Amino acid sequence: MTVMTAVMILGGLGLILGIGLTFAYTKLAVIPSKVEKELIEVLPGVNCGACGFPGCEAFAVALAKQGKSAGFCPVGGQEVDEKVSEILGVAASQVEPMVVVLRCQGSKDKAKERFDYAGLMDCTAANLIQKGNKACEYGCLGYGNCEEVCPFGALKMGSDRLPIIDSDKCTGCGICVEECPRDVLELIPKTQKVYVACNSRARGPVVRKACDIGCIACRLCEKNCPYGAITVEDNIARIDPKKCENAILCIFKCPTKCIVDKAVSRPKAIIGTNCIGCEECKPICPTKAITGDKGSQHKVELQKCIGCALCFKKCEYDAITMAFSLGYKEMAA
Repeated sequence: MTVMTAVMILGGLGLILGIGLTFAYTKLAVIPSKVEKELIEVLPGVNCGACGFPGCEAFAVALAKQGKSAGFCPVGGQEVDEKVSEILGVAASQVEPMVVVLRCQGSKDKAKERFDYAGLMDCTAANLIQKGNKACEYGCLGYGNCEEVCPFGALKMGSDRLPIIDSDKCTGCGICVEECPRDVLELIPKTQKVYVACNSRARGPVVRKACDIGCIACRLCEKNCPYGAITVEDNIARIDPKKCENAILCIFKCPTKCIVDKAVSRPKAIIGTNCIGCEECKPICPTKAITGDKGSQHKVELQKCIGCALCFKKCEYDAITMAFSLGYKEMAA
């Protein structure tokens, strides 16, 4: 009988509290304004937090109050930004579409390990144990935190213990970048096809001992970039996306192949009949792929051409075209 009494009392209290909460919610609920409702409708609704707010509804409230100064939605990109701007009655900004890349190629067969890790399969936890089990203290630990937090399924762990990035699914929200304890994930413009896939700031000899494919700060990329887009600072090469023309000469010159190209294939140079044989293209070809005598039509040895397009940009007679690259599809990063 005592048990039944206790159950009835608790049930009654729960009913009273439920009624009280319902009443409070009804009376105290904040009704969204017309502008807020319109903003909520155009925002993606994924509540990823990439905008800096807890969710799309909170972001809509901030936009209604602060206007565009509240920020923009990286997931929605240019399309959503234009709709938001129209609702707010302000000019739309040019949103640069971003995509995440992995600045590490230190797979289990290329990067050495200092000890066997048998702890929690979590990057943050592993990083707390003597900065991780990898010999490179800057490389990817490979326990998949990025895969778990990605709300769009754009990352999955490969058999080599490195994340594979699906650029088509990546929205550039940056959640994985914030989650990674080693800072090996980075957002770059989608138009940038070339990037440095290394994060180490160690000196060259130290890098060679730890990884077969790391940046050794040799500066060959910096010296050979025709656009001055690459600088080596703190023992690591950096590419300025504003200057980069995706010429891939840096990839050709890099001795450790730590600079990679997202494009599966690149167009090759073809010299047409309107070539007058001025030979302006020959000296700038890094692979000596252009042949021909002065005053006659030149030719390109396609097996040597790397698709840097330096000759194409140099030719004043529009005699060079870039071809043989259907689709220009990107590789998985």
